[in-house]
Amino acid sequence: MFKFYVEEELSCKIEGTGKFIAKKGAMVAFKGNFKFDKMLLGPDNGGGVMGSLLGMAKRKLTGENIELMTVEGSGVIYLAKNAYHVSVFELEPGDCLSVESENLLAFPTDLKYDIRFIGSGVLSQKGLATTVLSNFSNLPQQVAVITDGNPLMLEAPCVVDPDAVVAWTSEANGGGDPSVSMNNFSWKTAIGQTSGESYQFQFNQTNQMVLVQPSERLSGLKVSVD
Repeated sequence: MFKFYVEEELSCKIEGTGKFIAKKGAMVAFKGNFKFDKMLLGPDNGGGVMGSLLGMAKRKLTGENIELMTVEGSGVIYLAKNAYHVSVFELEPGDCLSVESENLLAFPTDLKYDIRFIGSGVLSQKGLATTVLSNFSNLPQQVAVITDGNPLMLEAPCVVDPDAVVAWTSEANGGGDPSVSMNNFSWKTAIGQTSGESYQFQFNQTNQMVLVQPSERLSGLKVSVD
Protein backbone atom coordinates (compact mmCIF):
# COMPACT_ATOMS: atom_id res chain seq x y z
CA MET A 1 0.00 0.00 0.00
CA PHE A 2 1.20 3.49 -0.83
CA LYS A 3 1.17 6.57 1.40
CA PHE A 4 0.88 10.06 -0.10
CA TYR A 5 2.73 13.10 1.30
CA VAL A 6 3.02 16.73 0.22
CA GLU A 7 6.72 17.42 -0.40
CA GLU A 8 7.83 21.08 -0.33
CA GLU A 9 4.32 22.18 -1.43
CA LEU A 10 5.02 21.64 -5.16
CA SER A 11 5.38 17.86 -5.37
CA CYS A 12 3.78 14.69 -4.04
CA LYS A 13 5.92 12.04 -2.39
CA ILE A 14 4.39 8.55 -2.62
CA GLU A 15 6.00 5.77 -0.63
CA GLY A 16 5.24 2.06 -0.37
CA THR A 17 4.54 -1.01 -2.46
CA GLY A 18 1.75 -1.81 -4.90
CA LYS A 19 -0.06 0.01 -7.69
CA PHE A 20 -1.75 3.40 -8.11
CA ILE A 21 -3.00 5.68 -10.89
CA ALA A 22 -1.47 9.05 -11.79
CA LYS A 23 -1.63 11.80 -14.37
CA LYS A 24 0.38 10.75 -17.41
CA GLY A 25 3.92 12.17 -17.35
CA ALA A 26 3.72 13.41 -13.75
CA MET A 27 6.73 11.42 -12.46
CA VAL A 28 9.77 13.62 -11.77
CA ALA A 29 11.99 11.22 -9.76
CA PHE A 30 11.95 7.91 -7.87
CA LYS A 31 14.07 5.63 -5.71
CA GLY A 32 13.33 1.92 -6.03
CA ASN A 33 11.72 -0.09 -8.81
CA PHE A 34 8.68 1.19 -10.69
CA LYS A 35 6.91 0.38 -13.96
CA PHE A 36 4.79 2.92 -15.84
CA ASP A 37 2.00 2.01 -18.27
CA LYS A 38 -0.33 4.42 -20.06
CA MET A 39 -4.01 3.61 -19.52
CA LEU A 40 -5.57 3.44 -22.97
CA LEU A 41 -9.18 3.28 -21.76
CA GLY A 42 -9.00 4.31 -18.13
CA PRO A 43 -10.03 2.44 -14.95
CA ASP A 44 -12.71 -0.22 -15.40
CA ASN A 45 -14.13 -0.02 -11.83
CA GLY A 46 -14.43 -3.79 -11.85
CA GLY A 47 -16.41 -3.84 -15.10
CA GLY A 48 -13.70 -5.20 -17.39
CA VAL A 49 -13.16 -3.85 -20.91
CA MET A 50 -16.80 -2.81 -21.29
CA GLY A 51 -16.60 -0.82 -18.06
CA SER A 52 -13.48 0.94 -19.32
CA LEU A 53 -15.10 1.75 -22.68
CA LEU A 54 -18.26 3.15 -21.10
CA GLY A 55 -16.22 5.21 -18.66
CA MET A 56 -14.04 6.63 -21.42
CA ALA A 57 -17.07 7.53 -23.54
CA LYS A 58 -18.67 9.36 -20.63
CA ARG A 59 -15.48 11.28 -19.86
CA LYS A 60 -14.97 12.31 -23.49
CA LEU A 61 -18.58 13.42 -23.79
CA THR A 62 -18.35 15.61 -20.69
CA GLY A 63 -14.84 16.94 -21.26
CA GLU A 64 -13.59 15.27 -18.07
CA ASN A 65 -11.20 12.92 -19.86
CA ILE A 66 -7.49 13.10 -18.97
CA GLU A 67 -4.56 10.87 -19.86
CA LEU A 68 -3.66 8.54 -16.99
CA MET A 69 -0.96 5.98 -16.29
CA THR A 70 -0.61 3.13 -13.83
CA VAL A 71 2.42 3.13 -11.55
CA GLU A 72 3.45 -0.22 -10.09
CA GLY A 73 6.42 -1.17 -7.93
CA SER A 74 8.02 -0.34 -4.62
CA GLY A 75 10.07 2.50 -3.18
CA VAL A 76 9.62 6.27 -3.15
CA ILE A 77 8.33 8.23 -6.13
CA TYR A 78 7.82 11.96 -6.63
CA LEU A 79 5.04 13.44 -8.77
CA ALA A 80 4.62 17.04 -9.90
CA LYS A 81 3.12 19.11 -12.73
CA ASN A 82 4.14 22.58 -13.90
CA ALA A 83 5.24 23.60 -10.37
CA TYR A 84 1.59 23.53 -9.25
CA HIS A 85 0.84 23.27 -5.54
CA VAL A 86 -0.14 19.84 -4.23
CA SER A 87 -2.86 18.98 -1.70
CA VAL A 88 -3.67 15.51 -0.37
CA PHE A 89 -7.21 14.53 0.66
CA GLU A 90 -7.88 11.72 3.14
CA LEU A 91 -11.08 9.85 2.26
CA GLU A 92 -12.65 7.67 4.92
CA PRO A 93 -14.75 4.65 3.89
CA GLY A 94 -18.03 5.94 2.45
CA ASP A 95 -16.57 9.31 1.42
CA CYS A 96 -15.95 10.69 -2.04
CA LEU A 97 -14.07 13.56 -3.64
CA SER A 98 -15.36 15.61 -6.56
CA VAL A 99 -12.48 17.18 -8.46
CA GLU A 100 -11.89 19.03 -11.72
CA SER A 101 -10.23 16.46 -13.99
CA GLU A 102 -7.23 18.62 -14.93
CA ASN A 103 -6.44 19.06 -11.22
CA LEU A 104 -6.23 15.33 -10.49
CA LEU A 105 -2.66 14.12 -9.84
CA ALA A 106 -2.82 10.61 -8.31
CA PHE A 107 -5.19 8.19 -6.59
CA PRO A 108 -5.28 4.52 -5.48
CA THR A 109 -6.73 1.78 -7.68
CA ASP A 110 -9.16 0.95 -4.84
CA LEU A 111 -11.20 4.11 -5.51
CA LYS A 112 -14.11 4.11 -7.96
CA TYR A 113 -13.39 6.61 -10.76
CA ASP A 114 -16.53 8.06 -12.35
CA ILE A 115 -18.28 11.18 -13.67
CA ARG A 116 -21.25 12.89 -12.04
CA PHE A 117 -23.45 15.60 -13.49
CA ILE A 118 -24.16 18.57 -11.23
CA GLY A 119 -26.19 20.59 -13.72
CA SER A 120 -24.43 23.96 -13.65
CA GLY A 121 -22.26 23.83 -16.76
CA VAL A 122 -23.41 27.24 -18.04
CA LEU A 123 -21.55 28.84 -15.15
CA SER A 124 -18.14 27.33 -15.72
CA GLN A 125 -16.31 25.45 -18.45
CA LYS A 126 -16.11 22.43 -16.15
CA GLY A 127 -19.33 22.96 -14.21
CA LEU A 128 -21.72 20.57 -15.95
CA ALA A 129 -19.88 17.42 -14.88
CA THR A 130 -17.23 16.61 -12.33
CA THR A 131 -14.85 13.70 -11.82
CA VAL A 132 -15.76 11.73 -8.70
CA LEU A 133 -13.54 9.37 -6.71
CA SER A 134 -15.54 7.24 -4.26
CA ASN A 135 -14.12 5.17 -1.41
CA PHE A 136 -16.17 1.97 -1.17
CA SER A 137 -13.27 0.10 0.44
CA ASN A 138 -12.90 -0.65 4.14
CA LEU A 139 -9.76 1.47 4.53
CA PRO A 140 -8.97 5.20 4.35
CA GLN A 141 -7.71 6.26 0.91
CA GLN A 142 -5.77 9.30 -0.33
CA VAL A 143 -6.06 11.51 -3.41
CA ALA A 144 -3.42 14.00 -4.60
CA VAL A 145 -4.73 17.16 -6.25
CA ILE A 146 -2.89 20.06 -7.90
CA THR A 147 -3.81 23.75 -7.88
CA ASP A 148 -2.57 26.73 -9.87
CA GLY A 149 -1.17 28.69 -6.93
CA ASN A 150 -1.28 28.27 -3.16
CA PRO A 151 -4.81 26.94 -2.45
CA LEU A 152 -7.42 27.75 0.15
CA MET A 153 -8.97 24.83 2.06
CA LEU A 154 -12.36 25.90 3.42
CA GLU A 155 -14.87 24.11 5.61
CA ALA A 156 -18.55 24.39 4.68
CA PRO A 157 -20.73 26.36 4.89
CA CYS A 158 -18.99 28.58 2.36
CA VAL A 159 -19.59 30.30 -0.97
CA VAL A 160 -16.98 30.13 -3.75
CA ASP A 161 -16.42 31.23 -7.34
CA PRO A 162 -17.30 28.31 -9.68
CA ASP A 163 -14.28 29.16 -11.85
CA ALA A 164 -11.90 28.87 -8.87
CA VAL A 165 -13.23 25.76 -7.12
CA VAL A 166 -11.02 22.67 -7.58
CA ALA A 167 -12.43 19.91 -5.36
CA TRP A 168 -14.85 19.15 -2.56
CA THR A 169 -15.60 16.24 -0.27
CA SER A 170 -18.98 14.58 0.28
CA GLU A 171 -20.56 11.29 1.19
CA ALA A 172 -20.37 8.54 -1.44
CA ASN A 173 -24.09 7.80 -1.15
CA GLY A 174 -25.01 11.20 -2.56
CA GLY A 175 -25.41 14.83 -1.58
CA GLY A 176 -22.75 17.45 -1.06
CA ASP A 177 -22.84 19.00 -4.52
CA PRO A 178 -23.05 22.80 -4.49
CA SER A 179 -26.17 24.81 -5.07
CA VAL A 180 -26.02 27.84 -7.36
CA SER A 181 -26.42 31.26 -5.79
CA MET A 182 -27.32 34.18 -8.08
CA ASN A 183 -27.71 36.93 -5.48
CA ASN A 184 -25.66 39.34 -7.61
CA PHE A 185 -27.52 38.68 -10.88
CA SER A 186 -29.10 41.84 -12.33
CA TRP A 187 -29.96 43.55 -15.62
CA LYS A 188 -26.30 44.55 -15.92
CA THR A 189 -25.38 40.86 -16.21
CA ALA A 190 -27.52 40.48 -19.34
CA ILE A 191 -25.64 43.24 -21.19
CA GLY A 192 -22.18 42.13 -20.12
CA GLN A 193 -21.65 44.86 -17.50
CA THR A 194 -21.14 42.62 -14.49
CA SER A 195 -18.97 42.74 -11.40
CA GLY A 196 -17.54 39.36 -12.42
CA GLU A 197 -19.19 37.79 -9.36
CA SER A 198 -22.74 37.19 -10.60
CA TYR A 199 -22.79 33.46 -9.79
CA GLN A 200 -21.43 31.49 -6.86
CA PHE A 201 -21.36 27.90 -5.63
CA GLN A 202 -22.76 27.43 -2.14
CA PHE A 203 -21.64 24.42 -0.07
CA ASN A 204 -23.61 23.47 3.05
CA GLN A 205 -22.84 19.85 3.99
CA THR A 206 -21.56 19.34 7.53
CA ASN A 207 -17.80 18.69 7.77
CA GLN A 208 -17.43 19.25 4.02
CA MET A 209 -14.04 20.51 2.81
CA VAL A 210 -13.75 22.70 -0.30
CA LEU A 211 -10.47 23.38 -2.14
CA VAL A 212 -10.18 26.68 -4.04
CA GLN A 213 -7.28 27.90 -6.18
CA PRO A 214 -6.26 31.58 -6.60
CA SER A 215 -6.27 31.27 -10.40
CA GLU A 216 -9.70 31.34 -12.05
CA ARG A 217 -10.59 29.32 -15.14
CA LEU A 218 -12.14 31.28 -18.01
CA SER A 219 -15.92 31.33 -17.68
CA GLY A 220 -18.04 29.36 -20.12
CA LEU A 221 -20.74 32.08 -20.20
CA LYS A 222 -20.03 34.88 -22.69
CA VAL A 223 -22.75 37.54 -22.93
CA SER A 224 -22.09 41.16 -23.97
CA VAL A 225 -23.51 44.10 -25.88
CA ASP A 226 -21.32 46.52 -27.90
